[in-house]
Amino acid sequence: MTDLLDTQGGRSDKRADITGQVGLQTLSSAGITAPLRFPAFRRIWVASLLANLGKLIQGVGAAWAMTQMTSSADKVALVRTALMLPVMLISMPAGAIADMYDRRIVAIVALSIELCGAIGLVVFDWLGLITPNLLLALCFLIGSGLTLRGPAWQSSVSEQVPAEALPAAVALDGISYNIARSFGPALGGIVVAMGGAVAAFALNALLYLPLKLALFLWKRIPPSSRLPREQLGRAIVSGVRYITSSPSIKIVLTRSMLMGLVSGSLLALMPLVARDLLHGGAQTYGIMLGVFGFGAVLGALGLTEVRKRMNGEGAVCACTLTMAGSTAVVALSRDPILTAAALVLAGAGWMMALTLFNVAIQLSAPRWVAGRSFAAYEAAISGGIAIGSWGWGRLTDDAGVAVALLASSALTLLSPLIGLQLRMPRIGARGEDAEALADPEVRLALTDRSGPLVVEIEYRVAQESARTFHNLMQEVQLSRQRNGAYGWSIARDIADAELWTERYHCPTWLDYLRQRSRSTLSERALDQQALAFHIGSERVRIRRMLERPFGLVCSREDVSGHAAN
Repeated sequence: MTDLLDTQGGRSDKRADITGQVGLQTLSSAGITAPLRFPAFRRIWVASLLANLGKLIQGVGAAWAMTQMTSSADKVALVRTALMLPVMLISMPAGAIADMYDRRIVAIVALSIELCGAIGLVVFDWLGLITPNLLLALCFLIGSGLTLRGPAWQSSVSEQVPAEALPAAVALDGISYNIARSFGPALGGIVVAMGGAVAAFALNALLYLPLKLALFLWKRIPPSSRLPREQLGRAIVSGVRYITSSPSIKIVLTRSMLMGLVSGSLLALMPLVARDLLHGGAQTYGIMLGVFGFGAVLGALGLTEVRKRMNGEGAVCACTLTMAGSTAVVALSRDPILTAAALVLAGAGWMMALTLFNVAIQLSAPRWVAGRSFAAYEAAISGGIAIGSWGWGRLTDDAGVAVALLASSALTLLSPLIGLQLRMPRIGARGEDAEALADPEVRLALTDRSGPLVVEIEYRVAQESARTFHNLMQEVQLSRQRNGAYGWSIARDIADAELWTERYHCPTWLDYLRQRSRSTLSERALDQQALAFHIGSERVRIRRMLERPFGLVCSREDVSGHAAN
């Protein structure tokens, strides 16, 4: 099995180049500001801050415009649903596109889609043609562009900063949004009060332009690959396969969806909190969103200290309980100052929890599937918020804002019980991609589509180690399946108790080459652990067989010297 661990030399590591620009000790001492030392990240981050500011201003305008057009609470809540629903519906294709194509170009195209939606809001509102359904449709278009841009931006952060600065970069992204939330809603309230919703929509469109310029200036060098790009459908399947074979990612996705479902009521019902509980107007709504964002900034700044003092499960539980208590206070309070204080705590808990989920995803996924993994996270949290927002809106129509918030508080209070079965995984260092394995020896003229390919690996294991070896091979199974294998099995010879055979399939020869190129250092270490059980003087035996030897295999004359790789 040693050829499974052979690597090809000469491959450069971009992250090593990035790290070389700023020493690791310097990064460690810089803390939350470390990623800002890298020019590409700094430019895009500042431009994103402005775009986030515009998005929050536009959100105030859209929610208040809907409040003025209709008294239906579920229509008001559907504004947020329209913005978040695309994340649940198209995030996985968006993640696949981010992994398949130049992420800078993907982000520019996505930003153009958002800009079209923003301009549409300006034009239709200025002409007096805006309706509730048209408002929701344009918000859905903006959300679709944002969904396409999210995975491309988030998965490219690791190309702009080294691994040591990645958690801080993720936290800074949240800080960017919540700095904007601290000022954007209040500014949005002022803009709406002075110029109406159309002024908010126009300002949002203008604030997209700096980000578009920053993306044009980013001189990204796409990573080279000796294998052709996956087709979109296959890339989506590969991403789903990776996620479903990753227990830690599945846990984080489940927990984040649950949090969005039960705890997203505050953001969905904030316009009604301002109007019905505090008896205020657009400015009150903007201020309440602003203090929630201020709390989120405080939460992001305190994240490093929380990670030092608590494990992932403890930190998420503390954040959840904070949000539950704060939501109850908002439901019962009629005093703006008390409500604002509760929203600061709610914002801090919300931001810390989401950042912990985000970091757990990004540090678990290798680069080849980073966009799809983040897309799955976005789909989970946004899907929970979208479904929850609709549900809290319907409950508000039937029972009122205060009852809906109290119900949300109760469910949020109970939600940490899921940790008894789905405990948050330990957040550690990111699994680094390993160097590509050398191609195996081939004496058939194969095409990329030749297959299916069957791989058999024979181990000789001492009988007293049989159970431990079998348990380890269950982890090997997940590793193979994450990277593209299917039909995996492990069998023990009934006539030779020491002989074990691992067997799995890959759809085509090209899929097998991809499977060999995707393993991380931790997965290679898992292979080494399996090798350590092998006894005897002979090496582990590997067979690679073509299941349809006369299907898509070309003759040597047909391929005209085609290299078998």
